[in-house]
Amino acid sequence: MSNNTAGTRAETEQGAAQSVDWGDAISDGGLVVVSNRQPYSHTYDGDDVTVEVHAGGLTAGLDPVMQAVGGTWVAWGDGDADRQVVDENDCVPAPPDDPNYTLCRVWLDDDEVEDYYYGFSNQVLWPICHSALTNVVEWERYWERYRSVNERFVDAVEDHTDAGDIVWFQDYHFALAPAIARERVDDDTVLMQFWHIPWPSWDTFRGCPHGEAILEGLLGNDLFVFHVPRYRENFLRCVEMAIDDADVDHETGTVRYDGHETQVTEFPMGIEVDKIAERAGSAEADEFWAEFTEDYPVADTVAVGVDRLDYSKGIPERLRALEQFFERNPEWRGELTYVEKGSESRTQIQSYKDIQNRIETAVERVNDRFGTDGWTPVLFFDEYISQKALAGLYRHSDMALISPLRDGMNLVAQEYVAAQIDDDGVLILSDQAGASRLLDAALMVKPQNTGAFADAIERALSMRGAERRARMQHLHEQVAENDLPTWTGLNLRAAMALRDGEGSVREPGLPTGG
Repeated sequence: MSNNTAGTRAETEQGAAQSVDWGDAISDGGLVVVSNRQPYSHTYDGDDVTVEVHAGGLTAGLDPVMQAVGGTWVAWGDGDADRQVVDENDCVPAPPDDPNYTLCRVWLDDDEVEDYYYGFSNQVLWPICHSALTNVVEWERYWERYRSVNERFVDAVEDHTDAGDIVWFQDYHFALAPAIARERVDDDTVLMQFWHIPWPSWDTFRGCPHGEAILEGLLGNDLFVFHVPRYRENFLRCVEMAIDDADVDHETGTVRYDGHETQVTEFPMGIEVDKIAERAGSAEADEFWAEFTEDYPVADTVAVGVDRLDYSKGIPERLRALEQFFERNPEWRGELTYVEKGSESRTQIQSYKDIQNRIETAVERVNDRFGTDGWTPVLFFDEYISQKALAGLYRHSDMALISPLRDGMNLVAQEYVAAQIDDDGVLILSDQAGASRLLDAALMVKPQNTGAFADAIERALSMRGAERRARMQHLHEQVAENDLPTWTGLNLRAAMALRDGEGSVREPGLPTGG
């Protein structure tokens, strides 16, 4: 079996398990992580089976924890060779090169993926939570399949959970699973969930098909966690309005319902700061930038955006702001290039096809209006680049434009800061990103306010060096204080406090989030 890290595959993080030692902390019980996406998948390369290491985000963040704890990770087995390598219990040791935990795979057929994932998860819950009600598409089969797939994942949890374990559900794919699991696992088992996307206001959530059932499912958790306080408050308000028998205490963040108590709090998710800084200073990062500037007509000053091509990311709004900036400031034509590193996403869904078409049209419009034979205002590319190359793109960009219309946290903003090892970049950030609560030295914008957004670009470009460095140093401190190990520790310590009967996670002396 070969280990292939080419194409869209990431570098394996050697020694990551040693960076966080949770083995002793969870010695009284194991950890079971449940996520839609798996950290490793197996695929065929001709007749050989190769390993794909999934880069970035949730899976990369939790993998070191699982290596340290040695528990079980339950996830959808989506690799075409995944069945080839599992045992009779659908499990395989992970990581493949140096196993420390068990990866348990749940099998989904094409209809289940279509209805559970592309259907209810991403055409109902995703748009509702991002306040995009006009993008909600619901068919009854979506709901039925979402419910049955949640039950399937709980079947796997039940097979791998003992009394005293901590079961950690991840994100909006499993809103029903906690209540199902509550009926099946031992009372001493702690059920917890992190909701990685926003939670909307009651006025928006009340439009959610099956909304009460979603809330009841989530209240099966002992601990339910968001990125920032306003999502927690929105959730508590939704429970208060939708479920008559629920007793909601906003001060302590507790909900008592159906004989069970759920603690609701917030812990902002971070990144692996040191690793990104190391990548930004690597020879590969410098080599990428040298080749990039040879291959593309890049101006002396560069702004960057890194996004999935999703309607929540505010990319058309960003392009309108750039268009207005060039209109107002003709002296910057030929002097500033905006680089958009985009990644296609969920193209089976019409609303995603629509936004990708809008972005393509906007890029062409800006380039047609202002471009010259020697200069292209907006460079859009979707080719894969390595994590070190991406860090190099961040480092050598004078400004980052991050303008989501709604975003749970936004780790790209934090990655840009961590890669600014020369302390001379400027972060322009939407006030609708969860990260805006932490990164208060960024220049904040409202994405739809095109004029003010253009003003922020002008301010960033005219900012004196001393102010740029002071702002970026402050952002560095904020990102470092809220890094990924800190987030992991807050979640697991809170879960252990509940397991060990130490009281509310929002009481003095116990961890609470930013």
